[in-house]
This record gives sequence, structure tokens and C-alpha cells, in this order.
Amino acid sequence: MQIRIPALMSLFACALVAHAQQNATELPPLPKPELTEQWEPVPPVISVPATTGIPSDAIVLFDGTNLDAWESTDKKNAAPRWKLDPAERSMTVVPKTGSLRTKASFGDVQIHLEWRSPAVVKKSGQGRGNSGVLIMGLYELQVLDSHENPTYPNGQAGSIYKQFPPLVNASRKPGEWQTYDIVFIAPRFNADGSLASPARMTAIHNGVVVQHATELRGPTEYRGLPAYKAHADKLPFTLQNHGGDLVSFRNIWVRELSFPPPPPIPDLPPPPYAPPPKKK
Repeated sequence: MQIRIPALMSLFACALVAHAQQNATELPPLPKPELTEQWEPVPPVISVPATTGIPSDAIVLFDGTNLDAWESTDKKNAAPRWKLDPAERSMTVVPKTGSLRTKASFGDVQIHLEWRSPAVVKKSGQGRGNSGVLIMGLYELQVLDSHENPTYPNGQAGSIYKQFPPLVNASRKPGEWQTYDIVFIAPRFNADGSLASPARMTAIHNGVVVQHATELRGPTEYRGLPAYKAHADKLPFTLQNHGGDLVSFRNIWVRELSFPPPPPIPDLPPPPYAPPPKKK
């Protein structure tokens, strides 16, 4: 029997339509949109004044007026002795006075700070405006004058020191103020001291993402490979005094982060869903 092509195509199209209709009837219908709306808990309201840019729930650690929130790591003298500049509302490293660490301790945290390497360039590589933000005193985001200053990439500004180079070099010229905005998620440890989840860091340098949810391999090590060891849930963070390099800092604030449990998944049939009926 000979079947012409148009007739065959018509039969095939009818079969596809019938198959689609059969599958549609087997699929669950689209749920009402209200069933996937989450109304509680309501996120807390904070304000961010345009004049300061400091969130209302932030803890201000340095506003240029005093060093009350800090202490020196110098074992012989815990008094903070970095130089205050009231006009610039900044502080600058003073050689042989130790690093500065916060008196308060933090775990999961958002950190904002501004820093400046010396305008007068005297050295190169790691000897040029070197400092660091050691979160929990252990996990370092490098501070360095990396403007036209070659060095090993996992040691330049924006790097997680000796572990991960920054995605890009967003450094400004020496003597210009630069910003770091950091989100740090502390590591978690099991009851036996083993690692449950590593520390993670996101860092924005001068408005540019240079680290994104980077999983740290362990605390910063200058020599050898890092390895996690169980420590407290919250610890102070440190601004490094690296050989007396005259790095300045200003406008330092933090926000402690907490993460509520994820909302429950509604008790609904999973997709795919049948298409909604067409309006007549």
C-alpha cells in the first residue's frame, strides 16, 4: 500500500499531539504561587547612612580618634603604639611596636577597612608596603603595594597569602587609599578536632572581586604547607606590622554574621509540572 508523504506527516503530527496530551495529564498541575512564598522569619532592618556608609549593626573598631579597641601583640607591652593622625582619621605602623589585634573576638564576619602603602617607594617585591589582615589571627589576606611591583602572585595584594592569588590586580598607586571588603566564614571542627568544613573567604579590593568563596587550605604559613588544627569559634583579628613598613589604616568596622537555617521546602510534588490551561 502506498502512503503519500503529506498523509504520513499528518499522522505523525497527530500522534505527537496525542502523546503530549497524555503526558500533560500525567504531570501534576502547577501549584498556586502562594504555596512557595516564605513570610517568616522577616530579615532585620538596618540602615546604611550615605554620609558614613557604616551599617547600623556594625561594630566600629577604628574611626581615627583612638585605639581603644586594639592591643599590641608585643609581649613586653600590650599598649597599642601606632601613630594616630587625627586630620586623616588614620593610624600608621610604628616600627618595633608589634602588630595590632582586636580586643574583641570574631567568627563569621564581614570586615571593611581602608589601607594605604607609603607614597615614597624605597624597596620592591615583598619589601614594599607589606602588611596583612590576619583574620582570627591565622588566615591572612595580604596587604602590599602591588602597583607595578612584581612578586609571587600568591603573595601580592588581594592574595590569600601563600595559598591563592587574587583573580585580578586591582591595586592603586602607592600613597592612595585602598579598600578591602571581606566576608569570612570560619572553619568548623568536629568534636574530635577533625575538620568539618574549611574556612572560606570572599574579598573585594577597591570594588573588584579578587577572592570568591575561596576555601582556605589552612592557617597561613610562611614556610611549608598549611594544616588545620582545631581552635576557638571566635578569635581576634590582626593588622600586621611587617618589619616596620609604614602602612596606614582607617575606617575599620565589622559586622558579625549569623545564618538562620534554610526555610523548609514546601510539601509539593516536584517538577516538571503540567502547563497551565490556555485562556479561551
